[in-house]
Amino acid sequence: MRVNKKYSCLPAEEKGIHIINIRAIEDIGYDQHESTLLNSLSKNPDADCKYGLYFRDGKRKVDYILVYHYKKSSAGKALARRAQQNDTSVRSARHDQPLPGKGVQLEVGESEPHMDYHEDDKRFRREEYEGNLVEAGLELERDEDTKIHGIGFVKIHAPWNVLCREAEFLKLKMPTKKMYQINQTHGLLKKINSVIQKITEPIQPKVAEHKPQTVKRLSYPFSREKQHLFDLSDKDSFFDSKTRSTIVYEILKRTTCTKAKYSMGITSLLANGVYSAAYPLHDGDYEGENVEPNDRKLLCEEWASYGVFYKYQPIDLVRKYFGEKIGLYFAWLGVYTQMLIPASIVGIIVFLYGCATVDENIPSMEMCDQRNNITMCPLCDKTCSYWKMSSACATARASHLFDNPATVFFSVFMALWAATFMEHWKRKQMRLNYRWDLTGFEEEEDHPRAEYEAKVLEKSLRKEHKHKETDKEKLTWKDRFPAYLTNFVGIIFMVGLTFAIVFGVIIYRISTAAALAISSTPSGRSSVRVTVTATAVIINLVVIIILDEVYGCIARWLTQIEVPKTDKNFEERLIFKAFLLKFVNAYTPIFYVAFFKGRFVGRPGDYVYIFHSFRMEECAPGGCLMELCIQLSIIMLGKQLIQNNLFEIGIPKMKKFIRYLKLKRRRSLDHEEHMKKKQRYEVDYNLEPFAGLTPEYMEMIIQFGFVTLFVASFPLAPLFALLNNIIEIRLDAKKFVTELRRPVAVRAKDIGIWYNILRGIGKLAVIINAFVISFTSDFIPRLVYLYMYSENGTMHGFVNHTLSSFNVSDFQAGTAPNDPLDLGYEVQICRYKDYREPPWSENKYDISKDFWAVLAARLAFVIVFQNLVMFMSEFVDWIIPDIPKDISQQIHKEKVLMVEVFMREEQGKLQMLETWKDKDKKKGENCNNHSPRLSRSRSGSLSSCHSYPLDV
Repeated sequence: MRVNKKYSCLPAEEKGIHIINIRAIEDIGYDQHESTLLNSLSKNPDADCKYGLYFRDGKRKVDYILVYHYKKSSAGKALARRAQQNDTSVRSARHDQPLPGKGVQLEVGESEPHMDYHEDDKRFRREEYEGNLVEAGLELERDEDTKIHGIGFVKIHAPWNVLCREAEFLKLKMPTKKMYQINQTHGLLKKINSVIQKITEPIQPKVAEHKPQTVKRLSYPFSREKQHLFDLSDKDSFFDSKTRSTIVYEILKRTTCTKAKYSMGITSLLANGVYSAAYPLHDGDYEGENVEPNDRKLLCEEWASYGVFYKYQPIDLVRKYFGEKIGLYFAWLGVYTQMLIPASIVGIIVFLYGCATVDENIPSMEMCDQRNNITMCPLCDKTCSYWKMSSACATARASHLFDNPATVFFSVFMALWAATFMEHWKRKQMRLNYRWDLTGFEEEEDHPRAEYEAKVLEKSLRKEHKHKETDKEKLTWKDRFPAYLTNFVGIIFMVGLTFAIVFGVIIYRISTAAALAISSTPSGRSSVRVTVTATAVIINLVVIIILDEVYGCIARWLTQIEVPKTDKNFEERLIFKAFLLKFVNAYTPIFYVAFFKGRFVGRPGDYVYIFHSFRMEECAPGGCLMELCIQLSIIMLGKQLIQNNLFEIGIPKMKKFIRYLKLKRRRSLDHEEHMKKKQRYEVDYNLEPFAGLTPEYMEMIIQFGFVTLFVASFPLAPLFALLNNIIEIRLDAKKFVTELRRPVAVRAKDIGIWYNILRGIGKLAVIINAFVISFTSDFIPRLVYLYMYSENGTMHGFVNHTLSSFNVSDFQAGTAPNDPLDLGYEVQICRYKDYREPPWSENKYDISKDFWAVLAARLAFVIVFQNLVMFMSEFVDWIIPDIPKDISQQIHKEKVLMVEVFMREEQGKLQMLETWKDKDKKKGENCNNHSPRLSRSRSGSLSSCHSYPLDV
C-alpha cells in the first residue's frame, strides 16, 4: 500500500500491528489529520522492505539515511507501552501526534516530559530541515523503533522526477540508446592480445564489469528535454545506487535550515550535533547463507579476500559501488604494485650480483686479511683501545652486497622507472576516464564548509553590532593571519622537535658505544657497532610511528584553524601539512646517516665534541652505506608491518569489539529489541565512518619515497614494497567493504595533488641517489684510485690509500687509551679513514691533495649523473604520449557520433515541420474550394480546417 509521499513516520510496533502516522506541520504546509493503518499480521513487514533497504511499502528504495539522537523519559516509555497494549487508545490517539514518528500523544492530564532547551532547538531545526527536504521533492520516512536505544533514523528516497532534475543540474553523463563498435586491434597485435588474454584468464576476477567490451553506449549529459535519447526501458536501474546517493547528498548540502540566523546545510547540522550521522546504505549483507546476490557480496568474494591476492582488481565494479574517486585510488595502487614487479626483479638481480662477487672484491679481502696487521685508532676517548681492521671483516663483506657497481646502474634504472610509472599512470587514467565517461568533466566549486559559514556569521554579527552596513561577508587574509602565523610557528616547532629527537638518538648512540667499549670481552667489543646501530634504529622506528600519529592530528588542527572555504581546499592544505611533517619525520634519521654521519668528526688529536664530552660518530671502515641500508630497511619494514598493517587491522577490530560490548549491554536491558533482526541502516550505523583517502595515499607516498629516494643503498626496497602492497590492496578492500560505512560517491578524473607530490619525489630521488652514490658509498674513491693512483690497474692497495696515519704521541691530554697494550704490543702509529698528510710531513694532518681530487670527482659525478638521468626521464616523458592513440580515436569517434545523432534529430524535426506545413496548406486550399453552404458557418469551418495541426 502506498504511503503519503510527502512524509511518513514509524511509531513503535507491538504484536505485529504497524501504524504509520502522517502528521501535518503547520508552518510548512502538511495535510492535517491524514494517517494510514497497516495491518501486517499475515507477513513480516521487515522482510517486505528487505530489512531497511526499502520504505515500509516495499517499493521505494532508501537512498540515504540521517541519524539523530533523541531523549525519552521513563514516564514517556511507560505510557507508550500502556498505549500500545490497548488498540483502542492507539486508534483514538493517533490523530493527535505532534511530530511524525514520536510515538503516542500523552493522555489528557498527563504532564509532558521535560525536554531541555538544546534538545528542543535541535528538534525544531530537524523539523524545519526535513520540511525543506520534502519541499525539494524528497520523500522521507522516520524510524525511532530501533534496536539502538535513543537513536532515530530518517530514511530518504529520491523519486524519478527529482533524480532527473538533479542529474541535469549536475551534468551527469548517462548512457544513450546509441551503441557503437569499439575499435579492435588487427593482425599481429590482435593475436598477441588474444594470447595474453588466455594466459591471464585465471587471474581475472569473475565479474561482468571486468570482461573486455566490444561495444559501448554513447554517453551524453542527462537532459529532461532529451529523455528520448536515453535508454529508459528500466527506470529503476537507470540511476544506480551510487548515483542516487550522490544526487541526494547534493540536495542535502544545498538545502538550508535558517533557524540559526544563517543557512545550515547537512554539513553544518552534523557539525552542530543536530544530526549525528548521514550516510548511504550498503547494498546488503556480504556473508551468510541466504544472502541475496549484490555488488557488495561480489566485491567481498572477488576483491576483498586474501585468497584472490593474485588476481586483478575489478576496478569497474569498485567504481560502480564506491564512485570514481575511490576507484581511481585503487586503480593507482594497482598500477603502482604492478610496476613494482620489474623493479623488484632488477633489485634482486643486483643483490645477487653483490652476493656472487663478494669473494672477488679486493678491498673487502684486504680488510679481512689479518696479515696486513692494520692497527686502527680508538673509536672513543680513554675507554676505547686500539683495534685491528680485520675485526670489521663481516661489515666490509656485507657492505659489498649493496655497495657495488651494479647499484649505480640500479639507481639510473629506478629513476627511469619512476618516470615510466608516472607516464603509465597518466595513460591508465585516460583509459579510465574514457571508460567511466569522465572526458570533459570539470569539477565545480564546492559548497562552503560549516566552519567557514560559522566564521563568516561571527564576522557579520560583529559588524552589525558596530552598525556597519556590509555586503556579503567573506574571510580575508587579515582574518586568517593569526591562523597563518600559528601554522608557521607550529610547523617550524614540529620540524625542530624532529631534529631534536634525532639529535637525542645520536647522543644515545655515542654514549652507548662508549659504554659497550668498556666490555672486557673481545666478542663484546666486536659487536659494538651492530648493537648500537640496531637499538638506535628501533628507537627511531618507535618515535617515527608515535610522531606520525601526533603529526597527523596536529596537521588537521592547523588546517582547521585556517578555516578553508571548501572541502577541496581543506583537503589540499591538510595533505600539504601532513606530508611535510611526516616526510621530515620519516626521513630525517636516514638523511643524517647518509649525508652527515662521519662528515664532521675531525681527526685523532683534534676531534669535534658535543657538549665538550661526546665525540662525533665515525663511519665504519667500509663506509656508512651498510648502516644506511640497515636504517632504511628496519624503518621501512617496521612502518609497513606495524603502522600500515597491524594498526589498520587491529584498531578497527578493537573499535568494533568496543561497540559490540556497548550494544550487548544495551540489549541486556531490552530483551524484546534483542530478538528483532537489525535493519540495514542500524547495521551500517555501527560501522566506522569513512575518514577520507588521505591516510591511504599518505602511507603509499611515504613508501614510494623509501623505494626511490635511497634505493642505491637498499636494492631490495621494491621487493618489500611489492609484498606489502599485495597485502595492502586486500586489506584496504576488506576495510572498505566490511568495516566502513558506504562513502558518498565523488566524481574525480585524476588523483589530484598526489600526482604532483609523486613527480616531486621522483625528481628529488635523482638528486639524492646521485649524492648517495657519490658521497656515501665508496664508488667514486674506487674509480679515482683505479684510474689515478693504482700501479697495476687493479684495486690492490685501495684500503691503505684511504687510510691516513697518526702518531699516538700527538693525542690530546686525557684522550689516549687507558690500556695502550690491549693488543699485546705497543702502538706508535695508528690509522684512521681520511685523506690527510702523515705525521712525518711538513704540513702534518692537513688535508691532502687526494681529498680534493676525490671531492672534484664526486661533484663532477653528481652533476653528470643528475643531468643525464633528468634528461633520460624527460625523454621518456616526451616519447610516451599521455593519451593512448586508441583512446584518442575513440573520444573523437564519440564526438562525431554525437554530432550525427543531433543532426539527425534536427533533420527529423525540420521534416516534421515541413510535413505539417504542407498538410496545413492543403487543408487551407480544401477549405477555400469548399461548397458555399459551408461558408455560411465560417467560424465552424475554419476551426475544423485548423483542428488537425492542433491535434498533432
